[in-house]
Amino acid sequence: MTPIYADDALLVFDKPGGLLAVPGRGPDKQDCLSARAQAAWPDALIVHRLDMATSGLMLMARGPAMQRALSMAFAARTVTKRYIAVVAGRLAAPPDEWGTIDLPIMVDWPNRPLRIVDHGLGKPSQTRWRVLGYGDATTRVELEPVTGRSHQLRLHLRELGHPILGDALYAPAAVQAMADRLLLHAWSLRLAHPLTGLPLAFESPAPF
Repeated sequence: MTPIYADDALLVFDKPGGLLAVPGRGPDKQDCLSARAQAAWPDALIVHRLDMATSGLMLMARGPAMQRALSMAFAARTVTKRYIAVVAGRLAAPPDEWGTIDLPIMVDWPNRPLRIVDHGLGKPSQTRWRVLGYGDATTRVELEPVTGRSHQLRLHLRELGHPILGDALYAPAAVQAMADRLLLHAWSLRLAHPLTGLPLAFESPAPF
């Protein structure tokens, strides 16, 4: 798999929708971005993940030291990721350009891997969002996760009453049927290079 950027510290890939980020359970779930990357770069290590159904920019580290450095950058929230999504309905723009969804998330244990909002036991979870435009009974939004919980963007938008088109986990059947894939794409990635400190910026236009 060809990266869009590669050096001695890190790799950046544009993951297609439908490809696992890491191996799953079972022999039929071993093909994934990390395995393909490691076939060419044996020292490639996971730093963060994208859902199988989500496409877009994904960062990998070269070796354990760079993995630690990049993981610390994610933990310190100095890595900025932005996504494009298309959601059902007309989502009213926030009073300011950007709004924030602040809803705590936890695993829905009886229904794993689903997540739920739980104000007592959930982990703090914030998503910044803004409206980019409107379609026929849809809204195009840009999303910036402040925290990085599993399924955060998908669940947060569902909780707003505007699930993402094609979302097989969190959207009702009618909204799932509005697209042949999950319309969620990681389009922008910005960080400081872990060795040089110089700013890096990568973009991948949404394929929908």
